[in-house]
Amino acid sequence: MSHIAVERNRRRQMNEHLKVLRSLTPSFYIKRGDQASIIGGAIEFIKELQQVLHSLEAKKKRKSLSPSPTPSPRPLLQLTPSPTSSSPDTVKELCACCNSPVADVEAKLSGSNVLLRTLSKRIPGQVVKIITVLERQAFEILHLNISSMEDTVLYSFVIKIGLECQLSVEELAFEVQKSFCEEIGYPRSLGDACTMDG
Repeated sequence: MSHIAVERNRRRQMNEHLKVLRSLTPSFYIKRGDQASIIGGAIEFIKELQQVLHSLEAKKKRKSLSPSPTPSPRPLLQLTPSPTSSSPDTVKELCACCNSPVADVEAKLSGSNVLLRTLSKRIPGQVVKIITVLERQAFEILHLNISSMEDTVLYSFVIKIGLECQLSVEELAFEVQKSFCEEIGYPRSLGDACTMDG
């Protein structure tokens, strides 16, 4: 009887742990509700998080080793005062969308930061590609949120504009879009892909 009670307790704990594991893992990583699928999906999610962490740690290390660059102007990502604004401190939000059959990308200038959103089917390793694009273009990631529904994923970034950044929001949206399209093989020009609002 004690053996049966111990086994029942072990199964109860296992089910509770699996339930927590499933709640912490975005749904598109878990295809079915069985134990193997839950554990396999959680492993895949953790591996992707490790890639993101390694990328951010490498950037932090490079930043600490390299001397601070001298401030330079940002001619393309300037804050443009709104003509209807009564306050000189208020800035107009500039927004660019760059869509393809693979992903929708939106970049919006808000104050001294850029809000970047991408909506696509889940592509393993895609978030690391986006981070690489942002680092290469001298953006600093302040916040990243990942939302999912079935096999669709929304990445929402809040990024700080680096002093040496030379991109417009339209060009930023295009560069991020290219990270989705490179392996798929969609030829795309900046004019065809992106639209500018504001």
